[in-house]
Amino acid sequence: MAGAPGDVAELPPRLAIMLFRNRVLLPGAVVRIRCTSPTNVRLVEQELWQKEDRGLIGVLPVRDLQQTVLGVTCVLIASPGDRGGTALPDFQQCLGKQNQELVQWHPRGVAARALHLSRGMEKPSGRVTYTVVLEGWCRFSLKDMNARGSYNTARIGQLDMTKAEMEQAEKDPEVQLLGRQFKVVASELISALEQKQRTVGRTKILLETTSAHRLADIFVANFENNFEDRLAMLDAVDLKQRLVKATEIITRHLQTIKVAEKISQKVEGNLSKSQKEFLLRQQMKAIKEELGDNDEDEDDVVALEKKMQNVGMPANVWKHTQRELRRLRKMQPQQPGYGSSRTYLELLAELPWQISSEERELDLVAAKERLDSEHYGLGKVKKRIIEYLAVRKLKPDARGPVLCFVGPPGVGKTSLASSIAGALGRLFIRISLGGVKDEADIRGHRRTYIGSMPGRLIEGIKRVGVNNPVMLLDEIDKTGTDVRGDPASALLEVLDPEQNRTFNDHYLNVPFDLSKVVFVATANRIQPISPPLLDRMEVIELPGYTSEEKLCIAMRHLIPRVFDQHGITVQHLKIPEAMVELIIQRYTREAGVRNLERHLAALARAAAVKVAEREHSIHVAREVQAQTTTTTVVEGGEVADGEIDMEVEAMGVHGRDLANAIAGVEPWHVDEAMVETVLGPPKFDGKEAAERVSTPGVAVGLVWTAVGGEVQFVEATAMTGKGDLHLTGQLGDVIKESAQIALTWVRARAAELKLATGAERSLMDSRDIHIHFPAGAVPKDGPSAGVTLVTALVSLLGKRCVRADTAMTGEMTLRGLVLPVGGVKDKILAAHRFGIKRVILPERNFKDLQEVPANILANVEILLARRMEDVLHEAFEGGCPWRIQARM
Repeated sequence: MAGAPGDVAELPPRLAIMLFRNRVLLPGAVVRIRCTSPTNVRLVEQELWQKEDRGLIGVLPVRDLQQTVLGVTCVLIASPGDRGGTALPDFQQCLGKQNQELVQWHPRGVAARALHLSRGMEKPSGRVTYTVVLEGWCRFSLKDMNARGSYNTARIGQLDMTKAEMEQAEKDPEVQLLGRQFKVVASELISALEQKQRTVGRTKILLETTSAHRLADIFVANFENNFEDRLAMLDAVDLKQRLVKATEIITRHLQTIKVAEKISQKVEGNLSKSQKEFLLRQQMKAIKEELGDNDEDEDDVVALEKKMQNVGMPANVWKHTQRELRRLRKMQPQQPGYGSSRTYLELLAELPWQISSEERELDLVAAKERLDSEHYGLGKVKKRIIEYLAVRKLKPDARGPVLCFVGPPGVGKTSLASSIAGALGRLFIRISLGGVKDEADIRGHRRTYIGSMPGRLIEGIKRVGVNNPVMLLDEIDKTGTDVRGDPASALLEVLDPEQNRTFNDHYLNVPFDLSKVVFVATANRIQPISPPLLDRMEVIELPGYTSEEKLCIAMRHLIPRVFDQHGITVQHLKIPEAMVELIIQRYTREAGVRNLERHLAALARAAAVKVAEREHSIHVAREVQAQTTTTTVVEGGEVADGEIDMEVEAMGVHGRDLANAIAGVEPWHVDEAMVETVLGPPKFDGKEAAERVSTPGVAVGLVWTAVGGEVQFVEATAMTGKGDLHLTGQLGDVIKESAQIALTWVRARAAELKLATGAERSLMDSRDIHIHFPAGAVPKDGPSAGVTLVTALVSLLGKRCVRADTAMTGEMTLRGLVLPVGGVKDKILAAHRFGIKRVILPERNFKDLQEVPANILANVEILLARRMEDVLHEAFEGGCPWRIQARM
């Protein structure tokens, strides 16, 4: 059918009808649709595909309607597979005659012809589909609708004028005036859109070559998407009415564009430099997308959002995160808060909300073997760890206690926590709390502060990457308090199993579940830990090692580790047990083994120097030996051996030792001379106590420190004065009060102790007493020196020497009672390391002897005292005069 749209001589009386949902096809407009519904596929197949001369079909606009018929709600919708025009479902079978009332078809439509037709097939269903390009031809009116199989046909009446009638109508002056007015408005619209739409160029050509009545339909179809306006144009059958309506629609559209441009120009004039840069970046992004150069993964915000969607955040956290993401998208990268918001969202994305390390099944036998292989001794500690693991085996989600290992440095507290992690099959992370005084180190800083960051716990969880690690809170006793808060109080929520499910870090600002974390703490002392925090932990004390345990630890663990760290082997250096025992007795007396390891490392370094020098000499010797095979031959065929011998002698390798140097030398054996050469003169010897208590006024006490037990000498002397007491040695208030109590008790009982007669008592009141604690640079405090102070004063005033093999500890009351003290095991171990054979303890400390190893109790005599007289009786040769007199 030749000609242009509108140039139809006469339409056929009946057309197959394709229904458009909320869309209008106007004459001269072109639309592309994909037909997938059975109704439209059948219509296209029978009316267009199977016919050689593809005829016309009718396109009828339909609205979305919703009515209630006989109590049933029916909605007119198109099949979801069709894009563009779709067929109306056949309601005649289910609603009968009421279908005519329900479906209010538009009474006018447009006959369309197929410009292009292609056939396809959907996968995997195998259904046939058609793609049709339709061009609107002319208007028609709907007279009646009938069903033909699965689609509808309609009897129609032509509305648009034929070509001859249209030529006659265009001669009307009014029509010509309206046509010129329309073309003027249309030209302005094209000028306004010339830089924005690619179709403007083709439309501009149509403006010059197409008649006004056809141009009106084309313009409204191309530039106006309003359904009502297009229906009005479809209903404008009269040529004058059509031109007026088109001019009105195009004018309104032109005014809208002008207002939008005016607003845009005004806004762009107020844009700052950063805003303009943002717009340019957005335009660049759009250009890259059009060119296909933009990779979605390069969009950091999109990638961050995808990452957040995969980490399994709780619902409340995800809601909060979405709000922050929306805020980030509205910000420009140059804004000050953009970086902090981005860092905060990255932290949320990196936290292991649902990621847990898989625990292997607990094997208590293997765990015990591992503890025994990695730690020597510590029987009570290992037993408690095995009990802890056994409970975890029976009830994996049990809220077990927080174990707190308390002991001096170098006894293996941190390595025990690592062994627990290995037995549980979990990752291990260490959080150092030493010197922490800011509460924000635990809870994090609020995001309103500059330089804010999360607390150490959340940062550690992010670093380890799972939400159920074994977390070691190291040096928990060394947290401080200042104006920035109390970190120990912040730890109360962390270590409480009833509260740490919703731990709130100030920086994170959303609850994080710490209930799956296994917390282990370490400390050197219990006293600095606040009582509420200590109540949340189970204290396990590690008092220190005996000399025998140190020897075994050195041979099993320290020496192999030191050799490995210094690159030497047993072929280079051998350290006998006797030499290790010598180092323990004369060079180390601490509770742990760190100093012992340092001394062994010093021997290894000395050996490393010799090994390096020897390897150099062997290398030179090998070069010399290689030269002997190529030595120049003199006349007569004799070799110049003398020159070779002189060269080797100059290199430091004797000719007779050349073979031995190349073959290697026996490893160095550490002896006492080598120990003194490397480590220097011994720091301790067994005669120290005997030398220091060889004069009256000196007693040997036992004290507890943060590094274990120590032997403390107490020296007293008298001089002419007013009876005052002088104390030196950097002492605390408690120990000063103990010294005053001791002097008062001695003066009150001077006669019973046979320290002074009546004349001598007045002389004693005129003398000052000076008590000194050596190692004055070390602070000292505590009540356990009471019995030692009394013994030193009695020794001074009675002019009797205290036994050199005896040490003592205990608090004394003003009435002479000896009260129990703490750290008994540490003190006995210190006495054993010092070579003390007799230790005087308060009688009420008898129960604490169960913690002391049996081999130590076998070598140290324990003397129990109930009153001060019992202490004095055991401290002096021949006993206490008062107690002897009381017995007589």
